[in-house]
Amino acid sequence: MTSTLPSVMIVRTIKASPAKVWAAITQPEQMIRWWGPDAGPTLSAVADVRPGGQFAVVFQLINGDEHNPTGIYQEVVPEEKLVFTWDLPETSERVSLVTFLLRPFEGGTELTLLHEHLPNEEERKSHKQGWKGLLDKLPIFLEIPNEQTDRLDI
Repeated sequence: MTSTLPSVMIVRTIKASPAKVWAAITQPEQMIRWWGPDAGPTLSAVADVRPGGQFAVVFQLINGDEHNPTGIYQEVVPEEKLVFTWDLPETSERVSLVTFLLRPFEGGTELTLLHEHLPNEEERKSHKQGWKGLLDKLPIFLEIPNEQTDRLDI
């Protein structure tokens, strides 16, 4: 019997072009202004967006806890697909995989976030909450009325 590791998938519709969403998730000068799961500050962001390039963000939660996920970009298709490893030092089995898929539709972008290979159900729940918080902040950063919807959230 094969055991499948837990994953998180969230689909949102955002009233912004794929180009604007892509810039928000790949340009460090934009990431530092909004990245993170709650209202705490983003302290630094590195995004060398090319296969083999480094991803690193340091953010602080409103409770003062600091996190520093890092990773390596695996696949980069501008304005369509971004895949990178996710190494969060405080998790038990640290390296997992994050995929952002962007699909244009009339009036905006359908964004699918998939976080795979999480070590256990506790980590899945924690990351689900974190990613939902982060994606809630994206339309605010892009100065779009908060009308996006969770279409799929597993």
